[in-house]
Amino acid sequence: MERPARVRILDAAHELMLTVGLGRATTKEIARAAGCSEAALYKYFPSKEELFIRVLAERLPRLAPLLDSLAAEPGRGTLEGNLTEIARQAALFYEQSFPIAASLYAEVQLKRRHDEAMRDLGVGPHVPIEQLAAYLRAEQGVGRVREDVDVSAAAALLMGACAQRAFAYDVLGERPEAADFAVRLARTLLDGIGG
Repeated sequence: MERPARVRILDAAHELMLTVGLGRATTKEIARAAGCSEAALYKYFPSKEELFIRVLAERLPRLAPLLDSLAAEPGRGTLEGNLTEIARQAALFYEQSFPIAASLYAEVQLKRRHDEAMRDLGVGPHVPIEQLAAYLRAEQGVGRVREDVDVSAAAALLMGACAQRAFAYDVLGERPEAADFAVRLARTLLDGIGG
């Protein structure tokens, strides 16, 4: 049984974005790799930016649902365990998304178009930081995060460290394993924010 066209398009886009980068993965090439026409691609995805966002949301570790569910139920699990899982998922997300998005920074016009599309769609790299800040704020409400903690700064520290892991350690070829990195990062952050 052949996979649905939408699934084939997402798979092809993910593979091409990983191998040639977002900037050089054209909709024509993606459609060809998916075994469909470019018109069929546009039936499911109105723009390349929308396709990129769907690849991030559907083919990479699912950070947003985790953050949303934790914010909805503060006090669930341990704060350290929750922060560790958030850091692990974020580390994997950035590790897998960085090669896809890196080519955006090589082409100024492409980056501008992409940023504009992200703003129009209400998504972007700021969203996980805001979601994590919302979770930490909810944990403040139940006393597990100190009242004086700047939750936006704490969220930026955790997410920034995870993004930096994806970028900085490639040069050395010694990227810390995501689970171990997450444990150490969560413990360090918890020392500064714990209630």
